[in-house]
Amino acid sequence: MSLEVGIVGLPNVGKSTLFSALTKVEADAENYPFCTIEPNYGIVKLNDSRVTRLAEIINPERVVPATLKVVDIAGLVKGASKGEGLGNQFLSNIREVDAIAHVVRCFEDNGVAHVENNHDPVGDVIVVQTELILSDLEQVERKIDKLHKQIKGDRDLAEELSVFEKIRNHLGEGNPAISADLDTDEKLIIGELNLLSMKPYIYIANVSEDQLKEASDSEKQLRKFAFQEGVEVIPICAKVESELSDMDEEESDYFMEELGIDGTGIDQLTNSGYRMLEQITYFTAGKNEVRAWEIRKGATAPEAAGKIHTDFEKGFIRAEVFHFDDIDRLGSESSVKEAGRWRLEGRDYVVNDGDIMHFRFNN
Repeated sequence: MSLEVGIVGLPNVGKSTLFSALTKVEADAENYPFCTIEPNYGIVKLNDSRVTRLAEIINPERVVPATLKVVDIAGLVKGASKGEGLGNQFLSNIREVDAIAHVVRCFEDNGVAHVENNHDPVGDVIVVQTELILSDLEQVERKIDKLHKQIKGDRDLAEELSVFEKIRNHLGEGNPAISADLDTDEKLIIGELNLLSMKPYIYIANVSEDQLKEASDSEKQLRKFAFQEGVEVIPICAKVESELSDMDEEESDYFMEELGIDGTGIDQLTNSGYRMLEQITYFTAGKNEVRAWEIRKGATAPEAAGKIHTDFEKGFIRAEVFHFDDIDRLGSESSVKEAGRWRLEGRDYVVNDGDIMHFRFNN
């Protein structure tokens, strides 16, 4: 199952334009609130130079990059937690994703309506964040009421109640759940509610073309706010990304050079989304196929095998493993073996980012 990043924000901040550029899936992008109602889904490939290098060395019949699933979610307005606008639908769609890319309007354009009728990027962020927190607070309150009715001297439930009261107090002070000081056990208890403000997030500063070279005051305000939260900000011009997505590689390289930018915002976003979800990449490489596989950081060799097929995990015997850096430096699998860099690993082996793996298993 692909991990999902939800693109969220107020109406008319450029979410659907960015989504279309990311995925090459056409999404409605009109100059009025709620032009996106049902969420749009798309798959984004992760541009990874290691895949290109492996293909050069092995010359396979096909190459399959790692991917990320992106969801364009309807715009939010103040009062969404109470059902305003498309609030209930918006919040339920966010609940289904694994992480959030919060698009914030940092451009000024009188021709594009602003749902709050002002230009305040930090204020826009707070509107969205507040609605997530209020929705979570309501859910936690319901859970606490339920536990009070069930508790009757049950020590385990009493401990559970204290955890939910702790997170209620944190949310009640206007803080997102993700910033709460929780230990591993407390996070597991809270996890049953799948809280909206517990999801990892980044900010996408949607800027004008001119602002790609020099940060605007709006972007600086957003960066200052995000720094205090410890959250990443990626400046992207959704309009430029849309144009780049329609160009071939040579055209896009020339266009970016003219703009004075090193790479696309889309690549920054997909790589940041990947890191935010604590994903790493391992590879399988043969004459038939070079393929990048997404897997969570800390996964074991059998779990990695299970990404290919559940039978591989069930019948796992061992894995033949070497690292991309070795084949990149030495130039071939045979040279890697001769250098003693090819090894066998068992069930407890924790996969490293950049591992190249061949699995042995019982049918």
